[in-house]
Amino acid sequence: MSCSSAHRVDQHQILSRRRLLSGSAASLALWGFVPRTLAGTRDPRLLAIVLRGGLDGLSMVAPVGDPDYERVRKTLALKAEGTGAGLPLDGFFVLNPAMPFLHGLYRRNEALAIHAVTTPYRGRSHFDGQDVLESGLAGAGRTEDGWLNRALARLDNAGRANPKGLAMGAVVPLVMRGAAPVLSWIPNAYNIPLRDSTVARLMDLYAETDPRLAKAFADGMAIDKVAGAGPLLAPQPKPKLAADAPPAKQYREFTDAAVMAARFLAAADGPRIGALSYNGWDTHANEGVLQGQLANRLAGLDAAIHALADGLGAAWKDMVVLLVTEFGRTVHVNGTEGTDHGTATVALLLGGAVKGGRVLADWPGLAEKSLHESRDLRPTRDLRAVLKGVLRDHLAIPDGALARTVFPGS
Repeated sequence: MSCSSAHRVDQHQILSRRRLLSGSAASLALWGFVPRTLAGTRDPRLLAIVLRGGLDGLSMVAPVGDPDYERVRKTLALKAEGTGAGLPLDGFFVLNPAMPFLHGLYRRNEALAIHAVTTPYRGRSHFDGQDVLESGLAGAGRTEDGWLNRALARLDNAGRANPKGLAMGAVVPLVMRGAAPVLSWIPNAYNIPLRDSTVARLMDLYAETDPRLAKAFADGMAIDKVAGAGPLLAPQPKPKLAADAPPAKQYREFTDAAVMAARFLAAADGPRIGALSYNGWDTHANEGVLQGQLANRLAGLDAAIHALADGLGAAWKDMVVLLVTEFGRTVHVNGTEGTDHGTATVALLLGGAVKGGRVLADWPGLAEKSLHESRDLRPTRDLRAVLKGVLRDHLAIPDGALARTVFPGS
């Protein structure tokens, strides 16, 4: 690295690889994800959002300050200014312009991006990549539980926190499967509620024949009651953010789950740890960074973040949202104006409990000699280190449990 480029990187908070060689949670304290004054909060909340398909981190948080960026990204390159410009972050990186609400959170110091990160997985299979991402293990293989459930099992029931987890979707994702109890919710396809008399008869029947089923049914009715309730918190005044209009109706695929997650996580006796996922990030053809499929997906994700922040109200101050994906995309654009399965990408932390307003990366550069396997952004940080830092500082899970049980082998 030349002296001039080293100065540029230093200027934009790109961290020394030597300083952060260790992947332990202790080393991540240097990054300051969560302010230490909030680490002892009595009611912390955490939501992990998995973006399935392999998010193009170079198009979401673009390194416009890298001298090779426009050369390698060609038609997919964002600009620092003018037509096709991204939203400014720190002078080196810009945010995709489809995400104005997220940009407002960043300016409010409630959003943090960590670039050039990935899991230990180095293959190109969605299935294996997601398995590694959600299991928290060093490689793909048969496993019955995920890192978020293992973390949940080691939480103290601090304050009003519910020791149960929350899974949004038709199937409990691997990241939330395990020994710790989990509530799951999917939309009611027909919106036909059970009558109270029917619920009572079913409860009596299950109590007589199958106590475990009776308990599961009771839990299901309890979470359904929360889902069907009115607003759980009075609206809270918030500083004006960019694009502060209500999320557009065309993004209901994203916002419906976010609205319900916020309702559960904000409830006085609701769960405090949750997971949901969004599909559709596999952009092999016609990626559409400014207009098209990726821009539309990012706009939908932005609307979901907006809905989540609005729905949490005052509880937002104790919130951390993790945005993660199984791997990134290739640096070079393919012949169909898309990108193929890659390696390193970007992860984001959002919420009132996040020490944001920064992009953190040990930036490897986009010169040909710097790429992983001559095609991908080279990873310089294990995503598990990021997750360990958040779990320790936000949920007070001890280092020993993180290293031995939550992320064994890390």
